Amino acid sequence: MRLRDHLAEVFDDSLFTDAFPDRGAPAQSPALLALVTVLQFTENLTDRQAADASRDRLSWKYALGTELSDAGFDFSALSRFRARLVGHGLERTLFDRLVGHCREAGLIKAGGKQRTDSTHVISAVRDLNRTELAGESVRAALEALAVAAPSWLAGVVDVAEFAERYGPRVDGWTMPGSKTGRDRLAQVFGQDALALCRAAWSDTAPVWVREIEAVALLRQVLVQTYSIRTDARGREVITKRDADDEGVPPGHIRLASPYDPDARWSAKGDDLFWMGYKVHLTETCDTPAEAEAEAEAGTSVLRLITDVHTTLATVPDVKATAPIQQNLAGRQVAPGEHYLDSGYPSVDLVVEAAGRGISMVTPLLADHSPQAKAAEGFAKSAFRIDWKARQVRCPQGTTSAGWYPVTQHGRDAIVIDFARTDCRPCPSWTKCTNSVRGARMLTLRPRELHERTTAARTEQDTDSWRTKYALRAGIEGTINQALDVTGIRRARYRGLPKVTLQHIYSATALNIIRLDAWWTTDPLRKPRTSRLERLSHQLAG
Repeated sequence: MRLRDHLAEVFDDSLFTDAFPDRGAPAQSPALLALVTVLQFTENLTDRQAADASRDRLSWKYALGTELSDAGFDFSALSRFRARLVGHGLERTLFDRLVGHCREAGLIKAGGKQRTDSTHVISAVRDLNRTELAGESVRAALEALAVAAPSWLAGVVDVAEFAERYGPRVDGWTMPGSKTGRDRLAQVFGQDALALCRAAWSDTAPVWVREIEAVALLRQVLVQTYSIRTDARGREVITKRDADDEGVPPGHIRLASPYDPDARWSAKGDDLFWMGYKVHLTETCDTPAEAEAEAEAGTSVLRLITDVHTTLATVPDVKATAPIQQNLAGRQVAPGEHYLDSGYPSVDLVVEAAGRGISMVTPLLADHSPQAKAAEGFAKSAFRIDWKARQVRCPQGTTSAGWYPVTQHGRDAIVIDFARTDCRPCPSWTKCTNSVRGARMLTLRPRELHERTTAARTEQDTDSWRTKYALRAGIEGTINQALDVTGIRRARYRGLPKVTLQHIYSATALNIIRLDAWWTTDPLRKPRTSRLERLSHQLAG
């Protein structure tokens, strides 16, 4: 009810005009459906439960501005609403409107501090091994063709035989127990996939058949799982690829399910291994001193989510940093300090952020040269660089022989080499380099990047920097709240666009919950006290 009292102007039909044309059959108010979706995520409800709540609960009716006698709507309207948003690129519209409203109200300040962290998201489809994936991909294509092109399908395959093999879903529990039997079944799946793809891509097949998503995915699964050879007798043989000898596609392009083409297998550390996506949450934050000052002044601390960014599971955290900062700048909640736990960003990204007025508080990758790792010999930092003279002097006093600007992996770099006649007689030669050519070489970045890298690595070894970076740890509480309240770590839908929409509305719901707690002066929602703790306090008193 407080949501309607404070934020009624945020939920406006005009936000969704592009997705709802003036002509055609009448539809539910998009602002009403958006509000229902937000309320749905505040309680982690299903579509059916949310539709029932909008019809049965007085508090929801007040928030939605509907009459007591209103009969509500069918729960399928929520699914159609989400599809419209995704189809017209309006997933972020409501979230951006809410963030903008909070900024205008002074609740989010430009140039403030923000912190970002990521967590894994499990997809809404089954985990499949390679054999199950092959068989289920054939089954998915057959199911789609049975609806879209039944006559054509009956003319290219033995429907009765395929129905017996692919009627029930492919499940590892029903597969042969022996390895020989499983290998034979995998070969049968491959032969069926090959026959179906050849029929779909033949000159006599309608062009639109191969454009069916399930058929196109079957072709990808066939390529990544099987190889086709000709044996000594000239016969065509299809075999399952050996992951070690023949290789499989890299994880970022390897399909993991025929029902969710964006789900990917990924790993983090030695213990976490999942199939799905990754979500990055960014929120406003204050230093402990600032939070304490607000508490003494009688004002509560309000931390709001300013950005949510969803990626494939295989995208490294550091690759999401630039899009996050661009989103923040677009919503005018930057510049300021940005606390990150996004892997090890390149110094190019640090410089780019500084150009936008953002101070990135995040560790840079340490010097990974053999000398630095072994803490023996001369690391890169031990060499003195004369940028004007374009020379480098080693710790033993020898001057470099060459200075060569190059491009490596699409980035500017400078290669420095020393003369072999200077390195070989050097008493530190064996510790300084193990190069085959017998002389030390260095690779430097352009001057500005090199100096920023050196300064950043020096700073992150100080206690003051570690204290500042410790502020980032608070974002883990937000991720835990998102998990407990909205179930953000488990995808509700299939495909990156719809999972992105889920996370955006989850973040909107969290902001609503935090705003409500701030309005009622209880932002942290103190946990319940157990009976045993209450007894302990009574005895202590």
